[in-house]
Amino acid sequence: MNPCASALLTDHYQLTMLQAYHREGLADTASFELFVRKLPPERNFLVAAGLEQVLDFLEGFQFTAEECAYLAGVADFTPEFIDYLAGLRFTGTVEALPEGTVFFQNEPIVRVTAPLPEAQVIETRLINLIQLQTLIASKAARSVLVAPDRWLVDFGLRRAHGAEAGLLAARAAYLAGYGGSSNVLAGKLFGIPCFGTMAHSYIMAHDDEADAFRRFAEALPSNVVLLLDTYDTLAAARKVVDLAPSLAAVGIPIRSVRLDSGDLGALAKAVRAILDQGGLSGCRIFASGDLDEHAIAALLAAGAPIDGFGVGTRLTTSADAPSLNCAYKLQEYAGKPRRKRSEAKATWPGCKQVYRHYDADGRFSHDLIAGAWESASGEPLLRPVMRHGRRLEPPEPLESLRRRARDQLARLPAPLRAIDRPAPYPVTVSDGLKDLAARLDAQG
Repeated sequence: MNPCASALLTDHYQLTMLQAYHREGLADTASFELFVRKLPPERNFLVAAGLEQVLDFLEGFQFTAEECAYLAGVADFTPEFIDYLAGLRFTGTVEALPEGTVFFQNEPIVRVTAPLPEAQVIETRLINLIQLQTLIASKAARSVLVAPDRWLVDFGLRRAHGAEAGLLAARAAYLAGYGGSSNVLAGKLFGIPCFGTMAHSYIMAHDDEADAFRRFAEALPSNVVLLLDTYDTLAAARKVVDLAPSLAAVGIPIRSVRLDSGDLGALAKAVRAILDQGGLSGCRIFASGDLDEHAIAALLAAGAPIDGFGVGTRLTTSADAPSLNCAYKLQEYAGKPRRKRSEAKATWPGCKQVYRHYDADGRFSHDLIAGAWESASGEPLLRPVMRHGRRLEPPEPLESLRRRARDQLARLPAPLRAIDRPAPYPVTVSDGLKDLAARLDAQG
């Protein structure tokens, strides 16, 4: 069994609450909404991702006999409650932002409506899945914005926080506009193009660098990418030029060279000159090594002739903003709106919809958060995706999600496209929601 599909992948308090709900008979319909309270520093927007994995989890949700046997040995839980868990399934309704949609603070990303225990117990895994992919997709989108005409590849598996994180980060980056990943299993599972070059160890395992280049090219003649910086980068570039004619004679072109250390901008210019002078103007330069959107933007602004970038650690860990301030809060129960009033963590009550408005050029102008019962102008963003615990439609192809993300990024107003300056985007709350909150507050 895949442990990541287990209903036990949750916080203990979800189960203690479930037992209390069960004992009290609290099982009326509840609506919870997942949202991000505030954007991380330097983030002007977020990109929704991870919904497909959430729906997979909900459709397969159950406590197996083995899991129930484990819980039966936990002192907190009664035999009657364990029997209840054995028959528990998710039977609710889900509305969500389609993956690839740009969104902002306090806007519902997912709304779950189900009997209270069902809607409650899924909280931890739902946040876990949405938070990770949204975090990485939002980070990846920033590199896409600064390098829209460059090839971007996810190189982050080895630095990801676990295997599932590495797989889902590759999916999220590709959704946001990356061209592929080094992650082979992500290629198999999600259809993401896979790319790889060579390691320094391959060069070092040979007595002669030029001989290593030749043998590697002969082993992979259709996609020769040679790593230049094991010893002397410029000397290696000259060896590539010297080797190219003999390889071309047997039908093996050198497609790219890779730089992975040093002053990438200066080295790229020097290597480009060597390649061009040696008749390899069609050979591309690919760079990697502690890159992120800021480093890529600086390299391109300095005129570095780099055709593509491998982005690893800083992408897959979202190093500058490694978490999102996500919340999953009860909005309605038993037909009544609910409102949390904690200081700095108050919520707007009731089920909500997000309406997006556009300017004359088709770019985002402002969003309105309104009650789901209200009539409002604009494009409604939350869409039904699950009813009675089953998807309404088959999973949307990843290529379709990429197209949506590309369209959404193209509609960002100029201030939101900047990667180094926080730019506020107008998100307003309807008068109807404000009035409802005031009435609930007055009730004490």
